[in-house]
Amino acid sequence: MKLTTPQPPKEHEFEALKLGLNGFNESITGTVHREKVATFIKDDTGVVIGGILGEINWHWLHIQGLWVDKSMSGQGWGSQLMESLECYAMTRGITNIRLETTAFQALDFYLKLGYSIFGKLPDMPKGYTSYFLQKQLKAKE
Repeated sequence: MKLTTPQPPKEHEFEALKLGLNGFNESITGTVHREKVATFIKDDTGVVIGGILGEINWHWLHIQGLWVDKSMSGQGWGSQLMESLECYAMTRGITNIRLETTAFQALDFYLKLGYSIFGKLPDMPKGYTSYFLQKQLKAKE
């Protein structure tokens, strides 16, 4: 046995750690449904000019990122992307969403959409604060 020095892992080493961790977690929680999901904005030629990435696990949707090209900013595309993914989550029985954003990104945007801050990390990145937000979806009546 030996301990290696910190270094970028090889893909198979990274996968071995993920499998071990997932195996441990699932021995306690039961099998975890995992699903990557994305919605895109594409121009007439099929070029991606915006989108949202997420992953479902432990019955939560984790929004990993949202981006809209600067030329499309302020036209409601971000809200449409969020609504699209929230609706998709509801069809899968997912009502809890979490995400992270930083002070220079889209905090006010997420707050306007009904997300609430449950934590923050100052100086991440240096000079800025990162925020952790959540939202519980409710079925439309």
